Parts: sequence; C-alpha cells; structure tokens
Amino acid sequence: MPDLLVADLSRWQFALTAMYHFLFVPLTLGLSMILVITEGAYVMTRKEVWKKITKFWATLFGINFVLGVATGITMEFQFGTNWAYYSHYVGDIFGAPLAIEGLMAFFLEATFVGLMFFGWDKLSRPAHWMVTCFVALGSNLSALWILIANGWMQNPVGSEFNPETMRMEVTNFMEVLFNPVAQAKFVHTVSAGYVTAAAFVLAISAWYLLRGRHVGLAKRSIMVASAFGVLSASSVIVLGDESGYVAGESQKFKLAAIEAMWETEEAPASFTVVGIPDREDRETHFALEVPYVLGLIATRSLDEEVSGINDLIAEARKRIVNGVAAYDALQRIRANPEDAAAQEAFAATREDLGHGLLLMRYVDDPRQATEDQINAAADDLVPNVALTFWGFRFMVGIGFLYLAIFAAGFYFMNLKRNLPRWYLHIAVLAAPLPWLAAEFGWLVAEVGRQPWIIDGVLPTHLGVSSVSAGHVITTMVGFTALYGVLLIIEMRLMLRAIRLGPSGGPVVPLGGGGISDAIGISRPATPHADPYDK
Repeated sequence: MPDLLVADLSRWQFALTAMYHFLFVPLTLGLSMILVITEGAYVMTRKEVWKKITKFWATLFGINFVLGVATGITMEFQFGTNWAYYSHYVGDIFGAPLAIEGLMAFFLEATFVGLMFFGWDKLSRPAHWMVTCFVALGSNLSALWILIANGWMQNPVGSEFNPETMRMEVTNFMEVLFNPVAQAKFVHTVSAGYVTAAAFVLAISAWYLLRGRHVGLAKRSIMVASAFGVLSASSVIVLGDESGYVAGESQKFKLAAIEAMWETEEAPASFTVVGIPDREDRETHFALEVPYVLGLIATRSLDEEVSGINDLIAEARKRIVNGVAAYDALQRIRANPEDAAAQEAFAATREDLGHGLLLMRYVDDPRQATEDQINAAADDLVPNVALTFWGFRFMVGIGFLYLAIFAAGFYFMNLKRNLPRWYLHIAVLAAPLPWLAAEFGWLVAEVGRQPWIIDGVLPTHLGVSSVSAGHVITTMVGFTALYGVLLIIEMRLMLRAIRLGPSGGPVVPLGGGGISDAIGISRPATPHADPYDK
C-alpha cells in the first residue's frame, strides 16, 4: 500500500507552492491588460501623462512578473520530485500543454517584456503598444495552457488507459484542448486576475488621493480600474455560473459538497446561502435556502435533479465493485495478453478501473477488499464539505462586493465627479480581498476534486514518488523559508515603488475628474493646468 503520510505531505507542499505562486499570477494577468489600456490611451491621445502612468504600473508589473516566473518553475519541478508515478502515468497527456505553454506563451511573454521596458525610445508609439499587447497575450496564453492541463485533471477527456503500457494516452488532442472544464476555468480564472489587478490599481490610486499625491495619475487610474473592474467582476460572476454548470455535469461530488447537499432534492434544487455542514450527521444545520436557484445553476432547467452526497456514495460503491472487476481483468491481461475473455471483461469495465484503485488505500490487492473497505473507499469520495462549502461562499461574496466597489467608483468619477473619502478608505482596506477570493477558488477546485489526482482515473495517494516523509518535510521547510524571504523582498520593492510614485515628478491634479478629463480628449486646453497634458 502507498505511504499515506508521504502523500499528505506532498499535497501540503504542492498546495504551499501553488498558493504562493498564485499570489503573483492574477496580478500579472490583470496588470498586463491594464497596461494595454493605458498605453493605448497614450497612443491615441499622445499625452505624456498616459506614458508616465503606463511606466509606473509597468514597474509594479515587472516586480510581480519576476516572482511569478520563479515560483512557477518550482511548481513544475515538483511533478518529477514528489509526483513521479503521476508523471509516468499521465505524462503523455499532461506534459503536452505544459510544453506548449513554455514554447508558445512563456517565451513570447519573456521576449517581449524586455522590449516593453527598454524599447520606449527605440520604437514608435504604435510599435511599442504592440509589444505591450504581446506581453499581455503571452501572459494569458500561459494561463490558457496551464488551465488546459488542470482542466484535464478535473475532466480527463480525449484519453484512455492502455493496458499494454499501463499508462493514460491521448486519443483526441482536440478534446483535451476544447475540454469544457478547461475552457470554463480559463475564462473564470483570467477574469479573476483582471479583478485583482483592477482592485490593486484602485487601492494604490485611492491611497495617493487620500494623501494628495500624484492626483492626476490617481484619478485617471481609478477611471481605468473602475471601468475595467466592473466588466471583469461581471465576467467573473457570469463565468463562475458557467463553471458551476460544468461541475454539475462532470464533478457531482464537488457540486454536492459546495452545496453541503446530503440528500437528493426534487427538481428544481434549492441553493443553500449559509449553513453549518455536519459530515458526521450527514446534515447541514441552520440552512438558509433559496428555492430553484441551484437547479438553474447546475442543470439549466427546472425539472432535472441535483444528486445529493448520500445517493452519490451509493452510486460510487457500485462503481468501486465494478472497478475491482476491471482490476481483475487487467491482471489477467498482464499475465496473458492473448486472453480474449479478460480483454472483453476489461473493455466492459475499464471506465471504473480508477474507482477500483481507491481500495489500494486499504489493501494491496483490490480483489481482496472487504465490504467495510469498499464502503470506506466510497465514503472517501466525499471531499471536505465544510471547506468547499464556505470557501465557495467567501469567493462569491468577495466577487459581488467588488462589483459594487467598482460600480461605485465609476459612478462617483463620472456622475458626481468627486470621490468621497469614505470610498477611498474602503478601496484601500479591501485591496487584499481579491487575492483571498482567488485562493479560495483554488481551494474549492482542488479540495473538491479529492481523493482524485485525475478525476475518476488515478487516486491521489497512488501518484506520489518513492520518497521518505523526512525528505518531503525538509524540502517543505526549505520552500517555506525561501518563499518567506522572497515575499519580504517583493513587498519591499513594491512598497518602495509605490512610495516613490511615477518617475520624473508628480502628476498635478485634473480639473473635474470625469471620463472626459481622465482620457484628456474633450477638456479645453489650459496651458499650465497639467504639464503632462501637452
């Protein structure tokens, strides 16, 4: 049987490095798009203030970009160090998107990021803007290919198990590429990154306004951030709904855990706003429910059921028993590849082989499992209900909160032409929330997938390397110490750049603060109002 301690420690280590890496990814994604917008304004208006604004946010983008690259490389190495059997089992499929990401996206981004920083005096305005666009394109393509790989782990389409090689192999790469789970995750994730960057720009700009510094930059940046943020937050909410629908189709245990839904309800199912999930009693105490909503989210209908956890466990038990038959047939094929009866039996049960492998948590040979062990394996398919339930609600709550914050900022800038101090304080204090929402989103996605490393195919505890617990603990301590130092350095660099503000002196205040003032195309010329509006 596998060493369960090594498996748990390896999971903790990967969670540590992944969540740390994702502190930088959303900001990189979003800031790259904001740079496209601000430099686009510079190209169209030829006003130096937009060049100064672009350079300022590009400085913060660059600091964040370097840390994101460094921590991302570490994550990929872990597939070989801590998850060797996983890499062997699915490397033919999982490795392809990562290789394409490196060749197509990372090199595109890394090549053009140098031109973006050092090409201002060597390229024309439109050419430099195109360079910035390629940096943004590379950032988003990196996210695409990584999420295609992760989406396949959530919904392993376009592949099948080969009993001769004992590995998963690609049967249709286009299905892998256009996996609905991957596509839903991509658009949802990048939209969350856009929200994070918009909140970041909004918070720093609000901080400048509270101190009366760089007012012109701050007002223009708030205009960009609030408009971009409204669109992005709206996209996150709409695309999150699509992710819920996809999960309802392919990951029923995850959806049931998100809703703490123990029993199957008559259609249409109710959405539980809040409650206290109790796994031991198989009940959600003090549940506040909204009728019909879950049925619409999960099935796009009012007449289809959403399965509860208890019914899903009963169905999973049947699949585990069927998986034992698949395992038996596979062993017979390995002993005699010409055994036609074994090949026929395996063909009939191969879809449930992964469920049979769940028993290897309790017994070396699944065929020797007892009824109690089969029941325990079926119960293992229920993820951490409380964590997924509340993680989802915190994520959604922050999304709606920031939609309101961005909408209020857009309203105040355009209609009131004044930003109240209470709003500026809220914008600064709420800045960490999008990062928390992003981390909660990954917790829901990955914890909700357990006990699978490849959903329905390979249990997590079977994917680990043959290493000792001490080895994993040592490297985890090393990563924690190194990442702690890097985080301190990154924060000091970011704070220093923010305190200094845009290079070359402060941007003086604008007159009104509305959208026409922000883009600088309709305000009458006033020779000395703003030295960067020439």
